[in-house]
Amino acid sequence: MLNWETRSTAATAQDWLATQEKLRGDYSGCAADFRVEQHLGAYGAAEHALWRQLFDRQSKVARRFAASAFLDGMRNLDMSSDRIPDFEAASKHLRRLTGWEIVAVPGLIPDDAFFRHLAHRRFPVTVWLREPEEIDYLVEPDVFHDFFGHVPLLTQPVFADYLQEYGRKGDEAMRLGATKILARLFWYMVEFGLIREKGTIKAYGAGMLSSATETAYSVESAKPHRIRFDLTRVMSTDFKIDEFQSTYFVLDDFGALFAAMDRPFAPIYAALKLRPPIPAGETRPGDILISRGRAES
Repeated sequence: MLNWETRSTAATAQDWLATQEKLRGDYSGCAADFRVEQHLGAYGAAEHALWRQLFDRQSKVARRFAASAFLDGMRNLDMSSDRIPDFEAASKHLRRLTGWEIVAVPGLIPDDAFFRHLAHRRFPVTVWLREPEEIDYLVEPDVFHDFFGHVPLLTQPVFADYLQEYGRKGDEAMRLGATKILARLFWYMVEFGLIREKGTIKAYGAGMLSSATETAYSVESAKPHRIRFDLTRVMSTDFKIDEFQSTYFVLDDFGALFAAMDRPFAPIYAALKLRPPIPAGETRPGDILISRGRAES
């Protein structure tokens, strides 16, 4: 699960790290844009075995609950449970399909570096893998969350274009002090997004598809609200980082998400700064409810 509360900007990796609580990754050798080498040979047998365990479990979940675009992306990448993937090999597929590539990073990186990579069609993927005791819950994103959860959709042209446009919006959001508002769009529509396929709700968000239990919950549970995607509504809504979501937003198709990026965001930021965010789990007049949850939080 990606913890946006740790992000900020700084001149160098060292300056940025000085403002953070201890992070898992090794930032000592990273470049100015926070890239590192993957060093595929440094992963041990136990790490590859844990990858296989995670991959086999989540693949079964994905086959049942994931959007067809995500499953197509897995096939496009020739994803395998054999071992932790080679980022460069995956990047060759991505460059051919959508012009994206993977860049290895130590872990969480600051907003400005994150946005800049996305704007140039580079997706940052963490190099370290969680410990066995963290198999069901992780505070910081690891290689399994980043690669299994995010990379398959980078093979899909419309979603890949959306993610680049999101990165391009980053400079303006930082300049206007609106990164937290913009982060809600990433949280709800990249980490925890749902989509309708032939009338059926499917999951495509990385946060759920890399989780053992939230994927089924997001699609089948009667507890959360499922609300049709509306850009301003999403950007108005707080999110929870340490429990299942109480509200999910549902796309009709990825084209709607990409089209929303044509709107100027500055007026949205200005309006939203004048009122408190909508608490996670609440519904509001004007919401188009796909399904109402059991109770307001």
